[in-house]
Amino acid sequence: MKILQTSLALIISCSLLFAAAPGGIAYANQVDQSAGQPTAPVANQSPEELQQLIAPIALYPDALVSQILAGSTYPTEIVEADRWIQEHPNLKEKDLANEVDKQSWDPSVKALTQFPSVLTNMDKNLSWTSALGEAYVNQAQDVMDAVQVMRARAEKAGNLKSNKQAKVETQGQTVVIEPADPEVVYVPAYDPWLIYGAPVVMWPGWYGYPGLYLAGPGISFGLGFGVGFFGGFGWGWHNWGCDWHGHRVIYNHNTYISHSTTIINHNNFSRTTNNFHRTTNNFNHNTNNFNHNTNTFNHGQRGAQHGFAGQSGPHSGAFSGFNHGGVANGYSARGRSSFGGGFHGGGAHGHGGR
Repeated sequence: MKILQTSLALIISCSLLFAAAPGGIAYANQVDQSAGQPTAPVANQSPEELQQLIAPIALYPDALVSQILAGSTYPTEIVEADRWIQEHPNLKEKDLANEVDKQSWDPSVKALTQFPSVLTNMDKNLSWTSALGEAYVNQAQDVMDAVQVMRARAEKAGNLKSNKQAKVETQGQTVVIEPADPEVVYVPAYDPWLIYGAPVVMWPGWYGYPGLYLAGPGISFGLGFGVGFFGGFGWGWHNWGCDWHGHRVIYNHNTYISHSTTIINHNNFSRTTNNFHRTTNNFNHNTNNFNHNTNTFNHGQRGAQHGFAGQSGPHSGAFSGFNHGGVANGYSARGRSSFGGGFHGGGAHGHGGR
């Protein structure tokens, strides 16, 4: 009877171990095959798509363009900041600057609180804001080129010129826009789909925010925003600019680098995927060792055994766009404009966000 019980226990133990082994082998083969496959390249937006994307802000002063591009890489903070501003309507000037400085937002988002209408517009058009941030993170040079293409078109159409609110200068092939008064910034109001001469296809679902949108092909300016109250803070107006030669946003005299965890940097994502592939290869090596140990068990073990089975698998993350109100929305539904072209300009030389 003892011999029968011992034999039965041995048979059961072997059966359990063999039942666990094929699953591990099958998984190892599966990840090994996927590891050998290159990650699919992410298609960049075309010049026409980027020109359509940049149209609503291309005629803003350079420093404001830089703040919007940087801030758009933090769409969730844009929403938080806009709601915060709306909840604190009594904060003005220096008091507002002091309270904003205490917040945990990126410097670019703090900077945008200087222009509540611009911040609200980015919140209202959140799918556009998110797409703009994605484009800047992955195609910074192309985005900056698109700004210059649109400015050149507006000049040619006779809708971009110096006035009491803004100073427009052409430096080689680069169009630079600055406030006429360095302490007062006027945000132009215009129809981004008509101001550039030949019509541009409207961004899907675009909301023309009052005060920033003007019906017709012209351009106008409302009240100016005093930026002196924010001058003592590192994120204030005078710390921002555009490096047109380097095709980058300038922050504190250096190239701005976004550390947003909301917008995917496709290049870094690809490197992370390759690291995962290397990890799975190590897993396969361990699986072979497991198989070797199984064979040892078959040929050498005749006593009581202790078996266990583990489970492992890849962890993947995904980013989904969203619009105002939290509705899921991808970035694939981009319209196209009716023109093309590219630009490579030169200009000033231009720090990084958190």
